[in-house]
Amino acid sequence: MPQSATSPIGVFDSGIGGLSILRALRQALPHERFVYFSDARHAPYGERDDAFITQRCMQITQQLLEQARIKLLVVACNTATTVAIGQLREHFADLPIIGVEPAIKPAVQASRSGQVAVLATERTLRSRKYQALRQQWATQATVHDVPCPGLAAAIEQDDTALIDALCARYMAQALRPATEDATETAVDCIVLGCTHYPLAAAALLRHAPAGVSLIDSAAAVAQQTQRRLEQAQLLASAAAPCPASPGEPATAWLELRSNGDWQFLQCQAARHLPPH
Repeated sequence: MPQSATSPIGVFDSGIGGLSILRALRQALPHERFVYFSDARHAPYGERDDAFITQRCMQITQQLLEQARIKLLVVACNTATTVAIGQLREHFADLPIIGVEPAIKPAVQASRSGQVAVLATERTLRSRKYQALRQQWATQATVHDVPCPGLAAAIEQDDTALIDALCARYMAQALRPATEDATETAVDCIVLGCTHYPLAAAALLRHAPAGVSLIDSAAAVAQQTQRRLEQAQLLASAAAPCPASPGEPATAWLELRSNGDWQFLQCQAARHLPPH
C-alpha cells in the first residue's frame, strides 16, 4: 500500500519518554493519526550496547511499516537517535525519519547569563554526536554536562519518591557554580536531554529558583515533522481527515502499542497527553 496523507505517523521510544514528543506532535499536527510503540521490554536503551539498540530500532521500524503503513517515523529517544538513526535512514531510504537531539541551540539563544546545563543520560553525553553538537555552541555559551543516572528508569517505573529525590540531586548539580568564584553568572537555562525528563518537569522545577527555564526538543521535532510532511505532500488536512480504526472514535487518531505493560502505557498517555 503506498503512503498517503491519511497514513499514520509512527513514533517509538524505549518506554514512555516519547510521550513528551508525541504531546507536541499532536498539538502541532491536529489532523494527523499516530501509532506509538513503547519497547518497554527492552528499556532502558542506555544500558544496552549499540548493536542491540540498532537491531531493535530496525525491527520496530520494519514492524511499523508492515503493520501500520506509516508515512513518517519519529525516533522519540535520544539514545536511539544517537546510535541508530544513520543506519535507519540508510536502510529505509524512502521513509522520512526524524530524530531528537538535546536542545542546546535554543537554550544558548534564550540564555541571558551565557550559562547552560544539559541533563541527559551518560550514554548521550559521551556520544560523538552530542559532543559535536555541544562544540558548535561552545563559543557562545558555557555548557555544563550533568549526567542523570537512574532518572529515566525512575520515570519509567513511576516511582514518585525516587523521581523527586533524583530531580533534587541533579538540579543541585546543574545549578552549582562550576567554580567557587562568587561572581560567576548562574545557569539560567536547563536542557532536558532525554525525552523522559519533560515528564518530570514539575519535580525538576520544584528544585529550581525562579527564572530558570527548562528547554526540551519536542517543539523543534514537531516543527521538523511538519516541514518534512509538507515537502513530501503527505500532510493530513481537516478537509481529508484520517480514518479511524474499527471501534475507534474519529477524534482519537492515536494507537498505543507496547511489548510491556499496555495498561501502564495507556494510563501514562492519559496522564501526559491532553484531550484531543
